[in-house]
Amino acid sequence: MSVMKLENVSFSYETQKIIDDLSYEFEKGKVYAVTGRSGAGKTTLLSLMSGLTSPSDGKVIFNEKDVADIDKCEFRSRWVGVIFQNYNLLTTLTAMENVMLSMDISGVKMEDNAAYARHLLARMGLTEDEMDRRILKLSGGQQQRVAIARAMSFDPDVILADEPTGNLDMETQEDIMDIFKGLADQGKCIIIVTHSPKVAELSDEVMSIQAPEYKRQ
Repeated sequence: MSVMKLENVSFSYETQKIIDDLSYEFEKGKVYAVTGRSGAGKTTLLSLMSGLTSPSDGKVIFNEKDVADIDKCEFRSRWVGVIFQNYNLLTTLTAMENVMLSMDISGVKMEDNAAYARHLLARMGLTEDEMDRRILKLSGGQQQRVAIARAMSFDPDVILADEPTGNLDMETQEDIMDIFKGLADQGKCIIIVTHSPKVAELSDEVMSIQAPEYKRQ
């Protein structure tokens, strides 16, 4: 059963059609790669699925509900975690503080929020010392791990990631994909916009969009 579904989704900007009549289903427990040339609408598609943008036509369905009818703040703070291409971490805060801030905004109430944040960051491979460093004192790969931990802090069903390995070397790409595949094994649905053939190769399913059509590989 799908957790997220595109039903004849189209999107136009002014007079230009970016996405035309896309239909696709995404299931829990899988890693999906969304590929295509620059300008094919990959990042726009991610914005539609995260509720940051509304379709011109068609519907984005989450757990059998039209995303248009779901409160967007609740949607992105409870059900769907978004990992941005440039991480969007607060550079004046530490890795721990970034994750805890996300938990506060989402209303996550654990027995010990700080311990839970450390648990998430440890799962992502950060040491205790790295957890307490400010973001600019971390490498690109470490920052990506923090961004994943932040997205996981409210235990969403779906993770949407925009070029999460774009600035990383091949070894770190594989490490990040191991994390995503581990999350999928725990029942999460992972949807990754990517230009990387390696990410596509390591994913369970590839959705290749070639505006205005798409094909399943």
